[in-house]
Amino acid sequence: MARYKTTHRVLAERLCKKFPDTASRTLAKRIAAECKCTIEQARSSIRMVRGSHGDLQRTKIPNKTLFQKPRKAGEKPKLPPSLAKKWEPFELGSGISVGILSDIHVPYHDEQALTAAVDYLKRRKPDVVLLNGDYGDFYSISRFIKNPKKRNFKREIRMQREGLAWLRSQFPRARLVYKLGNHDERYDHWLWNHAPEISDLPQVRLPAILGCKKLGIEVVGDGRPVMAGKLAIFHGHEMNGGPFVPAMPARSAFLRTTASVLVGHHHRTSTYVQPNWKHEEIACFSVGCLCDLNPEYSRVNSTNWGLAEVEVETGGDFSVRNYRLAGDFKVRQA
Repeated sequence: MARYKTTHRVLAERLCKKFPDTASRTLAKRIAAECKCTIEQARSSIRMVRGSHGDLQRTKIPNKTLFQKPRKAGEKPKLPPSLAKKWEPFELGSGISVGILSDIHVPYHDEQALTAAVDYLKRRKPDVVLLNGDYGDFYSISRFIKNPKKRNFKREIRMQREGLAWLRSQFPRARLVYKLGNHDERYDHWLWNHAPEISDLPQVRLPAILGCKKLGIEVVGDGRPVMAGKLAIFHGHEMNGGPFVPAMPARSAFLRTTASVLVGHHHRTSTYVQPNWKHEEIACFSVGCLCDLNPEYSRVNSTNWGLAEVEVETGGDFSVRNYRLAGDFKVRQA
């Protein structure tokens, strides 16, 4: 014959299962209030359920903890292995010249500005061309409000593939490196939210979708800095502290890193130099964009087109030429 269970015992079983880490006294107060029983009756039911009502009852419930494996007598707990992965920079090397194109935002690139910047770098014959973040815009899959007439993800991908093929044709002998920015990362974020089961398949990752391997394009993700000698190059969103564009992005980058860095992201050209206490020069730079200067989300702004060159000496020392493109699309040093 089945043993009769009181209402407070039934409620204790349900609450202990739902709230395994909640203190027994806390659950007992709730049971007493709902079942109109005493606190001691409620606590007794909880002890029965949790296996703490005497030696006989403890032997019937082997699982004494929810998340720990039972240890043998005398066995000491071990430190669990860390899930953190090493975050290391991507090294370009030294004794090289690097051309930097930032914030192209295909398919919202400015054709004349991009062509002018590429033509200028072609004449300079850089060893490396770095796409420093936000090469693609990924408007269609962003989390922001979107105009339905402009939502065409397949078209965006097709145009981005065509753009990368065109860049490779312009720099056939240069090393081409594509660092992901916050807009490029929209692709992974969309996958994680809408197709997590396949998000780790190599064939659906962004480099595969854009055909980077076939074009010989190296992709740098995880917010890793790209090192050009002693100069650290970030897209800029890695150190972003808010939605507002600082008046001088280069100085903002200095305040966040206290190191020589170059960033894009803010679509504005600026340079900031300050020596440290050892009288060592710390130089920071922000590079202009090569996209539409009046996007629908920011019609009035103070952004500008631009590009940069970095000459890296054998020992790692560097010099930066930061350029602006005016309305006549002529490249001028900032």
